[in-house]
Amino acid sequence: HSLEELVLQGNQIAILPEGFGQLSRVTLWKIKDNPLIQPPYEVCMKGIPYIAAYQQELAHSQPALKPRLKLVLMGLKDAGKTLLRRCLMEEDGQREDMGSLEARSTQLRGCPGQPQDAGRMPLGKGIEVMDWTADAERGLTFIVYELAGDPSYDVIQSFFLSPGALYVLVVNLSAYVPQHFYPSVGYFLHWLGSKVPHAVVCMVGTHADLCAERELEEKCLDIHHQIAQQEKRDAEGLQSLVQQVDEALGQDFDLRCSSPHAAFYGVSDKNLRRKKAQFQYLLNHRPQILSPVLPFSCRDRCQVRRLRDKLLSVAEHRDIFPNLHRVLPKSWQVLEELHFSAPVQPQAQQLWLSWWDSARLGLQAGLTEDRLQSALSYLHESGKLLYFEEHLTLREYVFHNLPRLIDILNVFCQRDATVLLQKLLSDTHIDELRTTQLHHYVEGFLLHGLLPAHVIRLLLKPHIQSREDLQLILELLEKMGLCYCVNKPKCKPLNGAAAWYKFPCYVKNEVPHAEAWINGTNLSGQSFVVEQLQIEYSFPFIFPPGLFARYSVQINSHVVQRSDGKYQIYAYRGKVPVVVSYQPARGALQPDTLSIASHASLPNIWTAWQAITPLVEELNVLLQEWPVLYYTVHVLCSKCLKRGSPNPHAFPGELLSQPRPEGLTEIICPKNGSERVNVALVYPPTPTVISPCSK
Repeated sequence: HSLEELVLQGNQIAILPEGFGQLSRVTLWKIKDNPLIQPPYEVCMKGIPYIAAYQQELAHSQPALKPRLKLVLMGLKDAGKTLLRRCLMEEDGQREDMGSLEARSTQLRGCPGQPQDAGRMPLGKGIEVMDWTADAERGLTFIVYELAGDPSYDVIQSFFLSPGALYVLVVNLSAYVPQHFYPSVGYFLHWLGSKVPHAVVCMVGTHADLCAERELEEKCLDIHHQIAQQEKRDAEGLQSLVQQVDEALGQDFDLRCSSPHAAFYGVSDKNLRRKKAQFQYLLNHRPQILSPVLPFSCRDRCQVRRLRDKLLSVAEHRDIFPNLHRVLPKSWQVLEELHFSAPVQPQAQQLWLSWWDSARLGLQAGLTEDRLQSALSYLHESGKLLYFEEHLTLREYVFHNLPRLIDILNVFCQRDATVLLQKLLSDTHIDELRTTQLHHYVEGFLLHGLLPAHVIRLLLKPHIQSREDLQLILELLEKMGLCYCVNKPKCKPLNGAAAWYKFPCYVKNEVPHAEAWINGTNLSGQSFVVEQLQIEYSFPFIFPPGLFARYSVQINSHVVQRSDGKYQIYAYRGKVPVVVSYQPARGALQPDTLSIASHASLPNIWTAWQAITPLVEELNVLLQEWPVLYYTVHVLCSKCLKRGSPNPHAFPGELLSQPRPEGLTEIICPKNGSERVNVALVYPPTPTVISPCSK
């Protein structure tokens, strides 16, 4: 056992042999990019001592196989997700007549105002989660997440997309037309493909009974063909980027720095290699789209059974979901039981556990704090709970009560005034004046995203027993990027001072109120002595749904005197103005962009850098939640911006993470050879912490 270095990266290793943990002298250990089942990937990545502890426990305990898979239904609002889920689960249960089930579901969907069971959302409203024992004999359970098709839920839905799940993309075939392929199918594949590496997708076409046989065949073929086209186009685009980076790496660095016209001007070899590795990663982790579209109708029992059998066969395919066949240590099973059979706890703990609460349960199960992480990651991946190991603030929480967490989140994505008022007016003792006041609050919420804390408490009535419960839930919503406190007091507020919360995803007005900006003029209207600094992020495939609203919350601690529009924020960092703008794509071939800008005179340009750097870093951190997202970063030419050029020259964003070149004071703008740009307008005074585009 004198081995000290072991590199097994990029092989097809699924199981490490018994006694592997005895290689205690190995200090350099690389095991990435292997389909590991036993021990799990999460354990192997931590190193040899963890592998030893895991193998030791397996040898001395009664291991068990618990086949369980997270199944996520996604698609447009009227795609038929709810009906499909109910048909599958009914087929497996009491075999209710499918025709009557379809009729009942249609009837329910038409009456969103009718009361539901204990705090449940009306059918087809919001996100739902439930267990489905799809095969009792083999004990295979799906944990089914049905996502909402309504864009109002964009700000929270990405939290429910995770690796290791089976995704079912649902399309309404009776309503489908080829011209609407992108919003019906292509968009969802881009969304999923940018969030989940190697996402496994099964395509299902609902309402098949409403299509003639030839129409059905043509629509299924069209979807299949357009998916192949989109995948080919995206992969070719990424391959050509790899080629461009290769060509740049083939040049001498000094040559790259001598010509502003060169692709990747001034970018270091280290940053280029990192960029190439990122593009390769995107290419190697494309979605796995399993089949042509499966036509489905609840009225056809054969189609229902066929889909159920298809889902089971995909789930049990060892090459697609190797982890389903993982043998679990006893301590992991005990940990799960302890999380879900915990005694009656305070209200907040019924919604989530703190990391320390979870660690205490781990100790009871025989798991030390450092080994708890792997077990929680497994429970997250199988859909049993939510645990965001990579998230700086959310990793303090373990969400074990998913239906209640989802009920809370659904409330704040509900844009129906009637439903919101129904929740607020459920108390029969509310007088007319109070009713009018609550109407005004709902109007303000749906227009400007503003709500006082006492109204939030009313909306969350079943989940809140005390002021402390309310405070904890508001803190959670803030960490998830749903809202921020507009008037957070530095000390205990005076009697009657209400805390107000802003939910950016509800802001309706396109442009912020002018009074918050310098004399109501924006950056392009400033006098000529002012230099402009603008960092632009471009998203050629997709702009992550809900990203702008969540980013708007994340930057709140960095800015003052802010004013929000739907796609723009005017604010100050100290006394320095900043503006954050989102520009949706203007055409099919145009990217969406998000820019962060400021301005100052040239001698004071460091203040503008100081103002925007923390905002750039916050965005970089947020984008790390999208490991397979393709985006680019550029520093726009100050001279072009000053000229009002509609297409300013863009310097590579990698320069933000590099020191300023020695002895260089000016750079030529390639768009206008006679203009020279001061290096202080392209390079920050000190390099940013996270290199843009690094994964």
